[in-house]
Amino acid sequence: YFRNDDNGYLVAGRKMYSTRDAGKTWQEIRIYRSGEFGAGRPEFLSIRFSDKKRGYVVGSVLRTSGSDDIVVDSLLMRTEDGGDTWRRISVPSKAELFHLDFDGNSRGWIVGDQGVILASTDEGNTWVKQSSGTTMPLYNVDFRDSKEGYIVGKSGTILRTENGGSFWEKVGTNFKDTFMRVDFADDKNGWAVGYSGMILRSGDKGKSWIRQESGTRDRIYGLYMDKKYGWAVGAKGLILHYKK
Repeated sequence: YFRNDDNGYLVAGRKMYSTRDAGKTWQEIRIYRSGEFGAGRPEFLSIRFSDKKRGYVVGSVLRTSGSDDIVVDSLLMRTEDGGDTWRRISVPSKAELFHLDFDGNSRGWIVGDQGVILASTDEGNTWVKQSSGTTMPLYNVDFRDSKEGYIVGKSGTILRTENGGSFWEKVGTNFKDTFMRVDFADDKNGWAVGYSGMILRSGDKGKSWIRQESGTRDRIYGLYMDKKYGWAVGAKGLILHYKK
């Protein structure tokens, strides 16, 4: 995640990296103390800054059980000094948290496993659950403003709201592949990408979706769209470019 042209952040498991020169060089940042999570260990999955100083990281606390890693708690950490120091914020969930988005400083949303949606209206200090109407994992959230937002997840799950998440509407489609990212270029036009090379497009604020040919069956994990261009990235080094 880049908060401006030069300053960016990357999370990968227990590690976080930052750049101050537009990605030419990266330095590892240590944002937690040894033993801070007891017998568990953190896994960072998404990072977002709401302004120059305030940033958030979400993920989970893992514990090894036999040969498997199990999620034992949610993880949300916050910085108020541009990433120099971080502290953990309590949330009303123990599910794994996958992604977050902010509209300005005050309003934020987090999505995660088991259909979890968390929302904040006080600059990320406190979080409350919103009703998603599903138990499916929710992988990505995108808000255009404080009212209109979109969420995608497992088994074709697409949710939309017009009131900041007070009510989430499940959008029915014929597509049951898992969606990993959703991004709206403007108030009406949005795209969603996911497994099996799936790309969907909406031109009516997410009320209906049509499939676009991607030319691949590989999984697509990342998406960025603007009004005239876009990029998607996925498995096996896949990079797709869209130009209007």
